[in-house]
Amino acid sequence: MAKVAWLGLGVMGYPMAGHLKVRGGHEVVVYNRSAAKAEKWRQEFGGETAATPAEAARNCDAVFACVGNDDDIRSITTGPDGAFQAMSPNTIFIDHTTTSAHVARELAATATERGVHFLDCPVSGGQAGAEGGVLTVMAGGDENAFTRAEPLIRNFARSIRRMGPPGSGQLAKMANQIAVAGVVQSLAEAIHFAECAGLDIEALIATISKGAAQSWQMENRWKTMHAREFDFGFAVDWMRKDLGICLAEAQSNGAELPATRLIDTFYAEVQALGGNRWDTSSLIARLGRTTKN
Repeated sequence: MAKVAWLGLGVMGYPMAGHLKVRGGHEVVVYNRSAAKAEKWRQEFGGETAATPAEAARNCDAVFACVGNDDDIRSITTGPDGAFQAMSPNTIFIDHTTTSAHVARELAATATERGVHFLDCPVSGGQAGAEGGVLTVMAGGDENAFTRAEPLIRNFARSIRRMGPPGSGQLAKMANQIAVAGVVQSLAEAIHFAECAGLDIEALIATISKGAAQSWQMENRWKTMHAREFDFGFAVDWMRKDLGICLAEAQSNGAELPATRLIDTFYAEVQALGGNRWDTSSLIARLGRTTKN
């Protein structure tokens, strides 16, 4: 059993921290900007709460984080009362936030200066994957630190792979989001086309999902997309944040992302429809609804 800290109890971090406590049997202390959320977690899972990231990190074997963006992760690591100042030598900070590769490399270098390790470990699988403990984790950072952290991460992950040095996990997550955006847009257009053509959508999906068009999005989102129900996971606001990171990285590494750039503008249209908190399958909302069915 290890003593671990968890910083950030959003829709992802809340259940992930719970798996460390329940599945792993670890001693867990949590910090959240909203103390009420941390107290709710404690009442549900046990463990302890802390008033600051530094207080949470003190005397822990590992510190986990899952917050919003680059500024958030900087704040809880190197800001006032940040975790880095309280972590013991040779302990590991495991960041599950989706950020830029730049901030991951920056924090890895700062951690090294302080005698601790930093792993960038963004996840894929959404809220359902976090709640079910079946996330996919892409890691960047020191190989020995990763080997030590992997058994802890496996409490909420189905697949874990180290992709390379610091920043590599974030780069892999960017590739993931590029692929997801393209698949969702294609599925939205396929369903919209089929609706306009007067096809039986359920029969269509039952057929084409057994062939080359099959995808996780098709299997899990076709029905809610057809019903125009968008309350099932990763929000449009967060996808736009992620695609912005992808496009910025592409500018620096020379990658050409014409479809991703276009789909980002489609998500902006969804936001203009009031869909900021709709899930990412809401791309179909901008395509119009047929009256032929």
